[in-house]
Amino acid sequence: MAASVRELRAKIRSTQATKKITRAMELIAASRIIKAQQRAAAAAPYARELTRAVSAVATFSNVDHPLTTEKENPTKAAVLVITSDRGLAGAYSSAVLKEAERLVEKLQGEGKDVDLYLSGRKAEAYYRFRGREFVESWTGFSDQPQYSDAREIGNTLVRTFALSETDDSAESGGQLDPALASDELHVVFTRFKSMLTQEPDVIRLLPLEVVEGTEAPSADDVLPLYEFEPSAHDVLDALLPKYVHSRIYYCLLQASASELAARQKAMKSATDNAQDLIEKYTRTANQARQAGITQEISEIVGGANALADATAGSE
Repeated sequence: MAASVRELRAKIRSTQATKKITRAMELIAASRIIKAQQRAAAAAPYARELTRAVSAVATFSNVDHPLTTEKENPTKAAVLVITSDRGLAGAYSSAVLKEAERLVEKLQGEGKDVDLYLSGRKAEAYYRFRGREFVESWTGFSDQPQYSDAREIGNTLVRTFALSETDDSAESGGQLDPALASDELHVVFTRFKSMLTQEPDVIRLLPLEVVEGTEAPSADDVLPLYEFEPSAHDVLDALLPKYVHSRIYYCLLQASASELAARQKAMKSATDNAQDLIEKYTRTANQARQAGITQEISEIVGGANALADATAGSE
């Protein structure tokens, strides 16, 4: 019985140490998620205005550009999968990977070959373990992404659309490998909706979908008049890569906030479970200790009664 009580007390100490760790990780995630939300909110106006500028150029210029031209029979698609670098975030990374698998299966069903580009060690480990090939991966910044990280990813993905003749692609280094040329680019990431809700999402980043209004303008509306200097094609060459960078940066920020929220929720659940386990072990240890005390009292009383009976019999 004493050995059982010692084992339970050792389990209690071990669980208490684990609880301290999970509680600390919960607080760290809670403190970082506010900053992540602020960064996402701060990046939204730039991305919104840049999207408007790109839409205006693509709508009113009538210029065919590789990033806005839809191919008749696309045969190759690139998929960027954004996961976390670390675990202990519940089902955050697994949900994104499942969504990526569904997207890959859908694209392959349409007769398209898929090239995978990965962000985060979890995605890299997932595909390496299964012997699945991927073109390139980026790691080390999932919880605190910088714009330079988005630019590096964006330059690589833009080059897959055979834009090596543009200045932006030339600066990013090297000519495009023809085997890696893609007709479409999809991004799989986790969209942050609230502290309790984060949902995996898929967007088609390229070719750029420009949606024009379906309603005819009224007689009082003033229609915009655009002039492009030096030319509409040059403006698109400058704006579209920046548009890709800003959209990828937005996805990274959304994924970062989602990762921290998922980690906070997972660590809070782990802390609560550790507390429940501590209480369970404590009750069991108390019951074992009380049973041991009761047994010892019974043995003492039984011994005293036997001694009294022996003494009475000798008299």
